[in-house]
Amino acid sequence: MKNAKPMPTASAEISDEQVQKVLEKFDLESNVRKVNNKYVMLFFSILAITYALFHLYITFNPLPTLLQRSMHLMFGLALVFLLYPTFKKQDRTRVPYYDWILFALSIASCAYLFIVYQDIVTTRGGVANNTDIMMAILTVILVFEAARRVTGWILPILALLFLSYPFFSHQDWLPRMLLTRPFDLADIFGQLYTKTEGLFSTAIGASVQFIFLFILFGAFLAKSGMGQFFNDLALALAGHKQGGPAKVAVISSAFMGSINGSAVGNVVSTGAFTIPLMKKIGYDKNFAGAVEASSSIGGQILPPVMGASAFIMAETTGISYGMIALSAIIPALLFFLSSIMQVHYRAGRANLRGLPKADLPQLKKVLKEGWHLMIPLVILIAMLFSGMPVSYAAFYTIVLTVVVSWFRKHTRMSFMDILHALETGTRQALSTVIACGVVGVVIGVVNLTGFGATLTSAITSIGAGSLMLTLFLTMLASIVLGMGLPSIPAYIITATMAAPALAEFGIPVLIAHLFVFYFGIFANITPPVALASFAGAGLAGGDPMKTGFISVRLSIAGFIVPFIFVYEPAMLLINPTGLPPNATEFPFASVIDILIVAVSSAIAVIAISAAVEGYFKTNLGVLSRIILGSGALLLIVPELITDMLGYGIIIIVFIMNYLKGKKEPPVSVAGKTG
Repeated sequence: MKNAKPMPTASAEISDEQVQKVLEKFDLESNVRKVNNKYVMLFFSILAITYALFHLYITFNPLPTLLQRSMHLMFGLALVFLLYPTFKKQDRTRVPYYDWILFALSIASCAYLFIVYQDIVTTRGGVANNTDIMMAILTVILVFEAARRVTGWILPILALLFLSYPFFSHQDWLPRMLLTRPFDLADIFGQLYTKTEGLFSTAIGASVQFIFLFILFGAFLAKSGMGQFFNDLALALAGHKQGGPAKVAVISSAFMGSINGSAVGNVVSTGAFTIPLMKKIGYDKNFAGAVEASSSIGGQILPPVMGASAFIMAETTGISYGMIALSAIIPALLFFLSSIMQVHYRAGRANLRGLPKADLPQLKKVLKEGWHLMIPLVILIAMLFSGMPVSYAAFYTIVLTVVVSWFRKHTRMSFMDILHALETGTRQALSTVIACGVVGVVIGVVNLTGFGATLTSAITSIGAGSLMLTLFLTMLASIVLGMGLPSIPAYIITATMAAPALAEFGIPVLIAHLFVFYFGIFANITPPVALASFAGAGLAGGDPMKTGFISVRLSIAGFIVPFIFVYEPAMLLINPTGLPPNATEFPFASVIDILIVAVSSAIAVIAISAAVEGYFKTNLGVLSRIILGSGALLLIVPELITDMLGYGIIIIVFIMNYLKGKKEPPVSVAGKTG
């Protein structure tokens, strides 16, 4: 915002160099080449812009499914080999000859499918011949190498383990439940390359149809000044309040995290401003990094965009986007209520004040200067709820963002700004494109071997008929499967592997998918592999593991709420009673049921936050914290008697501490809030 006051001292404390260093360490998609040959860089830009324009074109002029998905993946691969170095410490000022070869091979793989497409679909019915097998093996190797460069080792190693399974799945030394028929190379690589059930599966389908477009939309929003508007709005709303900078971090990260779909990227972009402010007023460096990490992850579960995962969920389950977005509202609000209350109680315990109002943007001026930037989001929601195809809505919203930016001189996008947004959106989308390709290998193997059903059977067998135990095991499986992955591939894998286990208990598909979605997302803050937390620690100068565990504590509502909505679907605004588990439409729950579960859950979240932080008006003793936490857990149990007991315990503890707090002045322990 041109006329809004800048964030005080933030940029002075974390330099652009520090931000870039953290990005390159924890967000591999930022570890790109900066070639010193201007003609090569121009070639990169032209390719990236053309790639973006191709996606805008096929929104209304789609190609055959296999060809469209192959172009999306192969040209994404080609760009990755030009933009991303082979190793972190490699010279990034030039593109080595072998990456030009990989670039050419990526294009050749796509060209081959175009040449033989008619033969595959009309003559051979998707059955692979020897040449197909060789091209498939080449493409899989290219995808794995690109994924290693962009996302790190975890995802390609996971996919490689899955890919190895059908080669020995018929061996007698395997447990009986893992045994399958023998598969030859044509079975395996034909599945992955010549059909839409492997590399070009629904994961890449979702990427080409709407994920790419929404990442592009986020780039256009950022170019129009939306990020600064959200930061200024959060500062104006909460910056002056108790522990204000931490509340600013929660609010701004929630807004931006929902749109940009990258938890680590969001940590770095908003954390560069908010973390110094939190440290300045006295928050411990580990806590400051954790607040940013937790809030950025929370943005991935916040409607309307949910980091684009809502659209994939709609594609995967057949449930309308509107139903998914509405159902996710209360759980997301409970998550952020928990975060806000914890930073509030932490600030109260340490007597941390907010920032002076004189140093902050004025709410009236911020809204006056930037209200128009909200128009595309409002129109987007309206279009999606009206039933318009997601890809159409994304396209129109991108165009509308450009038009709306012209309403004010300080947000007006020029022709060069539009080109830059197209290039930036492509660069930001590459990691998701490649990740979806690798996930396609996992999906292809699961479909070929039936491994998903095997995992479902294993989880339900270990669960021994207990829904709670099965939920707990599914939670663990989702966290493990989501480790080190961006939110979108994390959801796709958990939806494929873990969600079916819950169907065995008759849990509706919407609830099952939201359950695994939450825990796949939270893997990004759960040690030992907690990339968002580690990025927050890197910016704050804190300890990565300590920051990770504090992030988990700040996200405690996110670990509890999914269990609540399994037992109390009214939290998702639905009433699935009497419907089959695979139902895609649900009647709304009664207003009374929704209010009861929302109010009781909100009070439980507030109580748990106070118990975790050990503060409400004054410090809580160990016994009081245990009693208060127990009362909160009683509220979560869906029974009238437990609710009454929970309310009683919480009210008594709060009243006692409120009266005690009126007699005791707050004691500052700034700098020791970890």
